[in-house]
Amino acid sequence: MNFVFLSPHFPPNFYRFCVELRRAGATVLGIADAPFDDLRPELRGALHEYYRVGDMNDYGQLVRALGHFTNRHGKLDRIDSLNEHWLETEARLRTDFNLDGVRVERILDWKKKSRMKATYRAAGIRVARGAVPHSLAEAQVLVGETGFPVVAKPDIGVGAMATWKLHDQAELASFFAGKPPVDYIIEEFIRGRIFSFDGLTDRDGELVFCTGHVYSQGIMETVNEDRDVFYHSFREVPADLEEAGRRTARAFGVRERFFHFEFFRSDDDGKLTALEVNMRPPGGLTMDMFNYANDFDLYRGWAELQVNGRFSERWSRPYHCGYVGRKDGKPYVHSHEEIVAHLGTKLVHQERIQSVFRPAIGDQGYLVRSTREEDILEAARYIHLKR
Repeated sequence: MNFVFLSPHFPPNFYRFCVELRRAGATVLGIADAPFDDLRPELRGALHEYYRVGDMNDYGQLVRALGHFTNRHGKLDRIDSLNEHWLETEARLRTDFNLDGVRVERILDWKKKSRMKATYRAAGIRVARGAVPHSLAEAQVLVGETGFPVVAKPDIGVGAMATWKLHDQAELASFFAGKPPVDYIIEEFIRGRIFSFDGLTDRDGELVFCTGHVYSQGIMETVNEDRDVFYHSFREVPADLEEAGRRTARAFGVRERFFHFEFFRSDDDGKLTALEVNMRPPGGLTMDMFNYANDFDLYRGWAELQVNGRFSERWSRPYHCGYVGRKDGKPYVHSHEEIVAHLGTKLVHQERIQSVFRPAIGDQGYLVRSTREEDILEAARYIHLKR
């Protein structure tokens, strides 16, 4: 199998996908704009060939790179990055080079939040009321139905960058006066906690792995209010979350892919409302959380699925695993050294986070695991305690 991996060095922990692809028997071909010598040694060793482009956003350069690989290695079989930013680029390349996987005609169903709603509704899953208004007048009509507050976010976008909570007509008018020149969806604000249903499907769309997480607050609040972030996995996924997640996977036709589906659990009635789908692994260190929570290797499992069409990793969620992020400059009570000593064997990993991720997940990340959920919650309280 000739597997082309876009931007294999980013996010930093994703180099392991290439390592495991090579171990599974694939010819791994990388494309990125970084100098080859700047790649970590394990990644350099995993790549059979690397093509450096001057600009990853220049489609012509990517086409020439794939043409070069075809000339050197024969027909290409797969292309991926497992990165939200490149989903549309991958789809276009798959279409132009006749490769397996999602193509141009389907990708906007996965990228546009407004189009996601139609698929959710067809699957019988509740969605927040909202639409893409193209003028202040249209937005005022919409808000007349939903009431304030509302959330304005790019119709195509990831995370909470350029996302705003609007509380009244003055803020709505101010938003439209300075709105970037892209489509924004405006939705009713759902008071509740964010839950995710995460997993991996095989070539037939069957789930070979799934789990769920609960978040301390939304990413919008984390970014816009510079809050600390904490989220953790379940050992037993709530039944309604798993049902909604499985229906979502079927409705969106997820095949041979990771997914990260987000839902609100409403404070008003306790029921789930669909937020959005992401057809790639969840961000940050969540891939590593999967592994620590299950004592398996999902990087390897994914690679075997790509190359051999089978998934042989065994899992049973023996642990809860939590991510606790801290941001520099906040008056935390406990030092890093005290955290390491206090948590002991419950602390399974810690690292400095690249600055580009800082607004969402912090400058320092800690992964903690335990068979008991209360241990995870106590660890988060200890790490986040402030003077």
